[in-house]
Amino acid sequence: MKSLFFSCLILYTLIFCGCDRVSNPYPEVEVLDIDTTLYPGNWSYYLTNEWPQFTPNTNINRSVLIEDYTGHKCIYCPAAADLAHSLHLANPTRVFTTSIHAGPTGLGDFQQIDPPNYPLDFTNPEGLEIGTYFGSNDGGFPGNPRGTINRVNTGTIFQSPNSWTSILNTMLSENNLRINMQSHLNYYAETKGAFLHVEVEKLDPSLTNELGIVAHIIEDSLVGDQKMSDNSHNENYIHRDIHRGNLNNQAFGRILKNTDLIDGKYYVNYSFVVPNQLDGNYNASNMHILIYVYDRSTWEIYQVIKQKIVN
Repeated sequence: MKSLFFSCLILYTLIFCGCDRVSNPYPEVEVLDIDTTLYPGNWSYYLTNEWPQFTPNTNINRSVLIEDYTGHKCIYCPAAADLAHSLHLANPTRVFTTSIHAGPTGLGDFQQIDPPNYPLDFTNPEGLEIGTYFGSNDGGFPGNPRGTINRVNTGTIFQSPNSWTSILNTMLSENNLRINMQSHLNYYAETKGAFLHVEVEKLDPSLTNELGIVAHIIEDSLVGDQKMSDNSHNENYIHRDIHRGNLNNQAFGRILKNTDLIDGKYYVNYSFVVPNQLDGNYNASNMHILIYVYDRSTWEIYQVIKQKIVN
């Protein structure tokens, strides 16, 4: 009888007490989408020792994403890019920029290569897909330069650079935080591989539309060719915040699903190989990820965060 009692006690402890030690167990369904070969070791070790466990998110600020639709042969685009960069510098922890080289038809004259003066291709399939979609849907945009500010709709989600500052300042002052996010990234130079883990918390229960999550690979800066406002060719122009594509090659990301939920929060995980720079050199420290959650009905971006690849 005593033996039976202790056997039951041990079983109770394993079932009810053992679970308390894991605050954020990994979502098993999503793990299947991860390329475990990018980890230079035993994957079971990663799961046990390197998979992050998020602490409570103390952020109270809504951040803003400027999507700058640009082109290296667009003479008005450098001024728009300078404005976007200045807005980021004025609010470096809350304002982020993705410079998408695409026009209303995707690949336009402003984005095409033109050797020998403009040999670099700044485009990528996801950026062109986004440009093509918005070129003929949801109000569209007439050409470069144009941008969105968290895709807030003021009759259209695409705004002239002349409107960027006022719309952004209004959003920063309202600071309406409806979605909170945090992330963790593990990078392994041996394989050039990275594992990105994202936690999404819906703070506003009135958000009932489907939510999407997108992760952009951003190249921080690159010296390259650009046509300037006087039609001159500047071979030493600094291109900043270059959109290099989306993780999982998904132009509009993926839906946040009930299967992503653990204890009321969404957990989404990615694996990817850090690409070379556009000039062919490799420098993971010159790359970062921008992750955002948006309303799939209105397109409004509710929150965006920046995740460095190399800290």
